[in-house]
Amino acid sequence: MGRSKQVRNRAAFSSRLRKAIRLVAASAAWIGCIQVISTNTGMAQESPRVRNGLVALYYFDSVVDGSVPDRSGLGDPADLKLGEPEAVRWKSGSLTLTQPTRLRSRDRPAKISDFVRVSGELSVEVWIEPSVELGSAQASIVAMSNGTDQRNFALIQDDGRFQAGFRTSQTGSDKASISTLGATAGPAPTHLVFTRDRSGRARMYLDGKIVVERILAGSVLDWEKTTLTIGNGPRGKLPWLGTYHLVAIYGRDLLADEVARNFRAGVAPPPTRSSSVSGNVELFESQIAPLLASRCMDCHDSAVRQGGLDLSRRETALAGGDHGNAIVPGNAKASLVWLMSMSDAMPQNRIPLTIEEKESLGKWIDGGANWSGGTLDPRVYGRGSREVGNWIRRLTVSEYVATIRSSTGVDISEEANSVLPADLRADGFKNTAYNLTVDLGHVEAYARLAAIVARKLNVENLAGAGPDLADIRVEEIGERILRGPLTEQEIGEYRLLAEAVESSGGTFQDAVRYVVEAMLQSPRFLYRIEQQKGDGTSWPADAHELAARLSYIVWGAPPDAVLSEAAAAGVLYDIEELRRQARRMLSDSRAVARSVEFIEQWLDLDRMDNLRPDREHFPMWDPRLASDMRSETVAFFETLVWKEKRPLAHLLNAQFSYLTPRLAKYYGLSPKGQGLRRHDLSEVPSRGGILTHGAVLTIGGTEASMVTRGLFVLKDLLFGEVGSPPPSLDTSPVAPSPGLSHRDIAMGRVESEACGGCHAKFEPLVYGLERFDGLGSYREIDEHGNNLR
Repeated sequence: MGRSKQVRNRAAFSSRLRKAIRLVAASAAWIGCIQVISTNTGMAQESPRVRNGLVALYYFDSVVDGSVPDRSGLGDPADLKLGEPEAVRWKSGSLTLTQPTRLRSRDRPAKISDFVRVSGELSVEVWIEPSVELGSAQASIVAMSNGTDQRNFALIQDDGRFQAGFRTSQTGSDKASISTLGATAGPAPTHLVFTRDRSGRARMYLDGKIVVERILAGSVLDWEKTTLTIGNGPRGKLPWLGTYHLVAIYGRDLLADEVARNFRAGVAPPPTRSSSVSGNVELFESQIAPLLASRCMDCHDSAVRQGGLDLSRRETALAGGDHGNAIVPGNAKASLVWLMSMSDAMPQNRIPLTIEEKESLGKWIDGGANWSGGTLDPRVYGRGSREVGNWIRRLTVSEYVATIRSSTGVDISEEANSVLPADLRADGFKNTAYNLTVDLGHVEAYARLAAIVARKLNVENLAGAGPDLADIRVEEIGERILRGPLTEQEIGEYRLLAEAVESSGGTFQDAVRYVVEAMLQSPRFLYRIEQQKGDGTSWPADAHELAARLSYIVWGAPPDAVLSEAAAAGVLYDIEELRRQARRMLSDSRAVARSVEFIEQWLDLDRMDNLRPDREHFPMWDPRLASDMRSETVAFFETLVWKEKRPLAHLLNAQFSYLTPRLAKYYGLSPKGQGLRRHDLSEVPSRGGILTHGAVLTIGGTEASMVTRGLFVLKDLLFGEVGSPPPSLDTSPVAPSPGLSHRDIAMGRVESEACGGCHAKFEPLVYGLERFDGLGSYREIDEHGNNLR
């Protein structure tokens, strides 16, 4: 074949394959055009019983309209309708089936099968007392079925033993099973649990201990909505007799210590709360707390307490202020907070509350003014706070580069920093999730960079040297690049891409490169996507998602092999193992690099690259000092935190720093040699801690604004909050003049009746920095001849 024809064929081949890549990767454009919120919440807090991943929960202490209510709190409740009331006996929080009957869900609860399809995991837990007379060789304790013999799962008593069935793609309409051995079923309270994780490992526990384990392989993607039954099989042919105390279904694999914890917790149902109280608390969390934080606490927090009223805590709010009862639970018309709001007298000199806000405030007070939590933190509830939840997270440029390097072995840092749009700061950081959108520029850049990675890829290191396209280990490649196991659908799509390579005359190496190129453009790679499980309410992160959270927080990179193996084994839910992994990761140099990213973004050190002060006002300024100041802060931070492992409070007062000769002279100190050198500042009263670093002092601008410096200390250092000035207020800065220093001007604002409520919270925090000008130089007399205190 002539070379020109080879080139034409190769070009056509590449064109067809790149079209396939666009289809398989589904591009990232769609996901950048919509706001997606992941509601996974991570590990649950300690409680008597495990609630992480709970899909359905039944206690038998009550019956409502002939049904046992689902008390999981997840989505639409899967209540169970009782078949023949005369066949059962209710007693002391239990239900005894004395004759063949069953409880059956009113419909086919989608939430159970939906959750299991996504997670690939299931746990079924029961507290029961079997009857001596079963009435059948096999009896169905709890099962999910479509009305035929096709059961998604079933927990069965088979004479003297227990058996669990679990349907997968490898079992067809039948179910793979696991069974206890010997005579384990008898007329005594029994805690029985069946678990199956996404790798196929299934276990059965009796009274908190593992009694059998085996692999039930296959996918559960074809699980459909099925009816949940308790006490009999789908056709009424497997009646079970005995007593039920509890039935719980989880959409994940319970760990051994969690099973033991549930066993220790026993069968007592949790205390119930009235719907009115819980609704009032929900109203507080969703509407009242943000309202108080954004509209009231500028004047009525624990620091300002105008009129003697502190609304930051329930006790102080109920105590009232100088003018009487601010909040009277159950009586809005006797509550000054509501009355003043209704008359538009409060918030003072600001936009009044809307009709809806007033109605919500009155409803909350009339409902009992229930208050969740302790002190009301405005930074938690925020001003105009965005929707609660974890936003889906796109990889930042640095995370993208680190992830490419870790998963493929290719260093693409130079190309990525050149091609990708820069990440912009939001709320002080470049990795703020809601700000990490994707536009056409990103999509084009990702496609271009994926092709570059594919060309540079060492195929043998990633996928071996298999001569046959059938040897491509799509699952292994995908798990490494996409940070977790692939679904059956994903495996099929990437295999189709490999087949497209084969039909176009490509080689094994070609196929691997194109599969990788497609994966690198997948939203699952570009975003840290966490699977949506259920109806949009909060769900626990699975082990691989938890591993990704940990690794990107500590390293800014994907999980390594050790962390991935821990996730696959399911041990990351153990708090001690999680701590062990965190300690191991913190000893890695990547943790140091990640923390440097934090300090640079927290203090916005990038702005030093653009520092251009007026030469007329700052004739002694050398542009190279900006870089020196940045290096000073980074070196100081690394030494204090990582080398000397001091408490973080020492960031504010440690008596040392790292200075170049140029910066030492600028600070009025004697140089100690070339490059960054450590300087002891114990005898230098004007310096010590990051607040006296030039890189931090320049936050106030060249005019050394006490407002800007004070807001930095309040918000970024103390995590405090203060409201915006009223719309009509003139906020033009007042310039110093002879007889009027920056501090004099600030004290005037603090003492002002109109301004002091807010300015008293932050400007006094930086009175001690008055002697530093806008570029960090120390002086005791300003340019107007004012003596500085």
